[in-house]
Amino acid sequence: MIGDSLETKRCQLKDPMDLFHSGQVVKICAPMVRYSKLAFRTLVRKYSCDLCYTPMIVAADFVRSAKARDSEFTTNKGDHPLIVQFAAKEAQVLCDAARIVCPFADGIDLNCGCPQRWAMAEGYGACLINKPELVQDMVRHVRNQIDNPRFSVSIKIRIHEDLKRTVDLCQKAEATGVSWITVHGRSVEERHQPVHYDAIKIIKQSMSIPIVANGDIKTLKDAENVHHLTGADGIMVARGLLANPAMFAGYEETPLKCIQDWVDIALEHGTPFTCFHHHLMYMMERITSKQEKKVFNVLSSTSAVLDYLNDRYGV
Repeated sequence: MIGDSLETKRCQLKDPMDLFHSGQVVKICAPMVRYSKLAFRTLVRKYSCDLCYTPMIVAADFVRSAKARDSEFTTNKGDHPLIVQFAAKEAQVLCDAARIVCPFADGIDLNCGCPQRWAMAEGYGACLINKPELVQDMVRHVRNQIDNPRFSVSIKIRIHEDLKRTVDLCQKAEATGVSWITVHGRSVEERHQPVHYDAIKIIKQSMSIPIVANGDIKTLKDAENVHHLTGADGIMVARGLLANPAMFAGYEETPLKCIQDWVDIALEHGTPFTCFHHHLMYMMERITSKQEKKVFNVLSSTSAVLDYLNDRYGV
């Protein structure tokens, strides 16, 4: 049971580390800008997803602005275990953000992997893999200032061209008390090149804490293969889940039941139309013809989408 502090009375928090000690590979929904929000997290949890991340949130904005907090972070009682991912470059700012979400989430993750130019220019994301002491400082500060010992502090990284530097970064983070590390098996410059699963394996063999593998995992079979190739304790998926939110439950393509569930959940959560529609476009990519896409992708209202799904699929 979780301690009887004021914080944990607000919602039933879980210890994400319990997942890694279960003996099963942990199935994880990646942080995805615009997409890994509450409604989508609710959907993938219905289909065997064990752990979900919020989209990346800029910690400084989150701490400074109530408006940013309201728009960026929404959760509910069923949304656990939940990791809030932050972009940060200052230890105290990350601590302040962690303290705000601590009563409502099960852990935070520091983004050290985002390769987008704006993030790198601001000192966020993947440029942090070249600043191991700063990463250590940020992890140490959160560990020291958050009272709940079950609150996880993890990092998500990309790899260096020289893998020794990545192993060094990971070992330094581990020494500072990081809970687990997610490794996207590409360098900052790589986008669509093959993922270096061999690099993830070397990192895993060099560490005592759990390692999560990420990159180009599209099906449950892919997830199992990557687990066998790398020895990773968890598998994190982004685009594969967008295309098929039921993939962790073993479905090869999005079942109609999952589409129906998305419609119900999105309407219940008041999901904005563009987001509602985009998710459906991703989900139906593999099950619709080119001609059907031409019609469906230009629909411009919730009622038009609902009519289309009803007429075409009986959803």
